Amino acid sequence: MFNPCLSSILLINGLSEVTGSRSLEAMHGTMGIRGLLCVCLASLLTLQAMPAQGSPTRSPKGGKKRPALDTAVDGVVIRSLKVNCKVTSRFAHCVITSQVVNNADEAKEVAFDVEIPRTAFISDFAITAGENAFLGDIKDKVTAWKQYRKAAISGENAGLVRASGRTMEQFAIQVTIGPRSKATFRLTYEEVLRRKLMQYDIVIKVKPKQLVQHFEIDVDIFEPRGISKLDAQASFLPKELAAQLIKKSFSGKEGHVLFRPTVGQQQSCPTCSTTLLNGDFRVTYDVNRDKACDLLVADNHFAHFFAPQNLTKLNKNVVFVIDISSSMEGQKVKQTKEALLKILGDLRPGDYFDLVLFGSAVQSWRGSLVQASAANLDAARNFVQHFSLAGSTNLNGGLLQGIEILNRAQGSLPELSNHASILIMLTDGEPTEGVTDHTQILKNVQDAIRGKFPLYNLGFGHDVDLKFLEVMSLENNGRVQRIYEDHDATQQLQGFYEQVANPLLRDVELQYPWDAVSALTQHQHKQYYEGSEIIVAGRIADHRLSSFKADVQAYGEGQDFKTTCLVDEEEMKKLLRERGHMLENHVERLWAYLTIQELLAKRMKLEGAEKANVSAEALKMSLAYQFVTPLTSMTIRGMADQDGLEPLIDKPLEGSLPLEMVGPGKTFMLLASQPSPTRPSSEVQHLPNQVTGVDTDPHFLIHVPQKEDTLCFNINEEPGVVLSLVQDPDTGFSVNGQLIGNEARSPGKHEGTYFGRLGIANPATGFQLEVTPQNITLNPGSGGPIFSWRDQASLRQNEVVVTINRKRNLVVSVEDGGTFEVVLHRVWKGSAICQDFLGFYVLDSHRMSARTHGLLGQFFHPFDYKVFDLHPGSDPTKTDATMVVKERQLTVTRGLQKDYSKDPRHGAEVTCWFIHNNGDGLIDGVHTDYIVPNIF
Repeated sequence: MFNPCLSSILLINGLSEVTGSRSLEAMHGTMGIRGLLCVCLASLLTLQAMPAQGSPTRSPKGGKKRPALDTAVDGVVIRSLKVNCKVTSRFAHCVITSQVVNNADEAKEVAFDVEIPRTAFISDFAITAGENAFLGDIKDKVTAWKQYRKAAISGENAGLVRASGRTMEQFAIQVTIGPRSKATFRLTYEEVLRRKLMQYDIVIKVKPKQLVQHFEIDVDIFEPRGISKLDAQASFLPKELAAQLIKKSFSGKEGHVLFRPTVGQQQSCPTCSTTLLNGDFRVTYDVNRDKACDLLVADNHFAHFFAPQNLTKLNKNVVFVIDISSSMEGQKVKQTKEALLKILGDLRPGDYFDLVLFGSAVQSWRGSLVQASAANLDAARNFVQHFSLAGSTNLNGGLLQGIEILNRAQGSLPELSNHASILIMLTDGEPTEGVTDHTQILKNVQDAIRGKFPLYNLGFGHDVDLKFLEVMSLENNGRVQRIYEDHDATQQLQGFYEQVANPLLRDVELQYPWDAVSALTQHQHKQYYEGSEIIVAGRIADHRLSSFKADVQAYGEGQDFKTTCLVDEEEMKKLLRERGHMLENHVERLWAYLTIQELLAKRMKLEGAEKANVSAEALKMSLAYQFVTPLTSMTIRGMADQDGLEPLIDKPLEGSLPLEMVGPGKTFMLLASQPSPTRPSSEVQHLPNQVTGVDTDPHFLIHVPQKEDTLCFNINEEPGVVLSLVQDPDTGFSVNGQLIGNEARSPGKHEGTYFGRLGIANPATGFQLEVTPQNITLNPGSGGPIFSWRDQASLRQNEVVVTINRKRNLVVSVEDGGTFEVVLHRVWKGSAICQDFLGFYVLDSHRMSARTHGLLGQFFHPFDYKVFDLHPGSDPTKTDATMVVKERQLTVTRGLQKDYSKDPRHGAEVTCWFIHNNGDGLIDGVHTDYIVPNIF
């Protein structure tokens, strides 16, 4: 009887530097699910055998004598591992199937990892064990995750599966297989192939980690227009061997690639038991372009593929806007210069260009467009070779300068108005100079461009807010691309430019009879580039096929471009006979895929009711077509643990990379998205008049709602001292902070101290969180996982949720408790403060008990005071006054402090009454009463 034991489920949207060890637990029955994750970066195949906990590693007993070459690892054999991809008119339907056999007399655990393209949607997953089949069931994300609120596991140490790579996502599951039994996995994913640089790519990342008895990659391609070229390569095979092992052929509409190495051909050497299958298997192809029309109709849906050939290249107006802030130092600026020099060499004589650099200030090379003549290109190269880095990041100023140059040229130089204008911006960080508010920058850029040309944003490295840049690009007809900090960054930059280097048409509009079609995907594009393809899909009304057509209008070099495409009904009938139901199904699913992708992109730009409506539409389609998208999750029916919980398959939200982890005695669930670009700190709503906090040196801010006023005080103590900030005796919940100071301190002189270590604990659930400017550690006393501030994640442990917003802040929410924020302060070079430090804020405390205490906690509930007798103080620029509070009369001073709870980077100035002498008279007792032995 199948008796799965689901141990833990956890998903993180962000790469984490997590540490910990894992001990494997023997499980009863044929197979047990121990964890399920999704997401990393092409299509990786991994099957890895591991012994069950408490079970010694030994060879299988009995049975036939082993062959000379043993393909088993610890008694586990991968009997077969097959990838089958069927491509119909750019729509790829891929199925990965693997059968694993446990020949041992004891249970064994295997890990099944699959990397699929980040742009793909999982549409099915199934596990077969013995006579039992367990199938995937896609639900909306909220419903799926509700099943896990009370999940708990026991007896395991922390472990993880981490994301990696650039273009792929990782799906992984670990199962325990009973003795002398087998299990079969089947994963299906689908995507629309996008044409880049004259070809379509299908990438399968192969890494089985052991020899496989039956290994196969089978790619079947059907393109109604005919296939013009087909190739396949394996990065892990020498060219001679690849030529022998990879079978490829194409004729007319059909193409086929087969890779089926024997066990002997998989060996890394003739006497080795290790495999050489470790790398990328890539299939590339293109289709015939002899006709301008490529219109496919099936079952009331159509797909229009637009990629005309033999057009004259448009001259272009291009402005490069480059970040030269100090964070670009080293390899980044070196590689940027190398790429710019290569790109300048690729400009054609009819092109016009300029360069804008932004650091603390904004400078341009010429300040207006100049022709790409030999003399101008030489001068530009000299400028690029000799510019130096300068200060912070005036992103807004740099972009507006580049936009103004293009706008001015289009308005004042008629000969340039017919060129294709392009703005390309490269940055490696956050805006820190000039206008820094993301919402305002988005508005400024959109108002300046006014839809006249596309903006392409390149984010260099992982410190950049890619979602912010993506929204900006989407609002201005462009797209975003991350440039990875690696040895090939120069090639990445050049590769992006090559995709937009040769515009052929501008202001492209694909039109269809309004009374014959509905639910169109994007059909207006600012530019069409050589080597790319525009795809439009939609529904055709019943009985309107005869009137269906596609009209295309655009502007080309020196003339207008117009063409009309009609449906060849006889050709469509012939195609249906050749491809049958698969063609009908793929055209409709292609339309659904494009529609969902566009809705997900659109929702990134919206807020409030508009965003909710678009999300609801995307969710409805995701469920109707059974796609795992950022709005849905897949559970596996019939496979559940003792609490009735099913395994979960999830796709990360925009801009995120999930992981799986297993924690001791608890279930952690991680499912956060990156913060909205219009809300850069946190999605948590700040409840009005309920925010208190402590920050910088350390300044305590106490917001008093009934007075609509703020009180503040400092605590002057030595580095190393731990202070109690919040203590709820009814629940045991506590927050303590340890002070740090400058490493070189003057004896006898008071110097600033800051919070450098926070401990947040909820003993009722065994939750502990240690936060420093370097790391965030969950349950440090039991070897829990460690995250860095470079991660983007949301973790749940019982009723505590921790959300990490990369390099900004983290938010801790306790059910039936409070909501708290920790702000990260990074110190710039040359700052008087020598160390990074933390700020702590209470966003919501109304559910905390009336007995809550601590330097902050004592102010969670109402108290009263009076201020009178305002008069000039010893500092004539400040006002002193008399305050009566807690039956004591104090002298207080009006001053300014900064509240970083809503804007972790810049903060907001807050006017407050300052209480002198370590808050004496305002706080209960004296400040030394709040010194505690350690952060927990």
